[in-house]
Amino acid sequence: MKLLVMSDTHGDAEIIQTVKNRHPEVDVVIHCGDSELDYKHPYFEGVKRVRGNCDRDKRFPEEELFEVEGKKIYVTHGHLYNVKSTTMNLFYRAKEVEADAVFFGHSHVLGAELVENTMFVNPGSLLKPRGLDKKSYAVIEFKDNLWKFTAYTDNGEEIAQKEFRLE
Repeated sequence: MKLLVMSDTHGDAEIIQTVKNRHPEVDVVIHCGDSELDYKHPYFEGVKRVRGNCDRDKRFPEEELFEVEGKKIYVTHGHLYNVKSTTMNLFYRAKEVEADAVFFGHSHVLGAELVENTMFVNPGSLLKPRGLDKKSYAVIEFKDNLWKFTAYTDNGEEIAQKEFRLE
């Protein structure tokens, strides 16, 4: 399984399409909110997407829960879980929905961690990054009980990689 995850593009539709085109090999494309685009924007075709605090189109769901190759994937923007202060609320929600992986944005801070065998990823922002000076998105792979997180800049340069083995 291979997932492309982006967030917080804040009106830049072209970067969504550019990043999608760069990774045709992925199984699912995910946008974690604050696109500030119309829900039916053509660049969102086939994209799992949620509503961020800056998204005005009420057709965006607040959360998405779906399965890919037997893994439960949970997506939310993060503002409803106060992720800028703590990820504990999001952790509890992940436990409620029995998620194997959680993808969220809102803080614009790139990061990945494995907590009690649940993968948590914030792909950062493709417009206004915080905590690092580079715009970012992530590609997540799962194979043989191993989560692999790779972060890229908006121009496709690899900037971080981590691996997490399930216990």
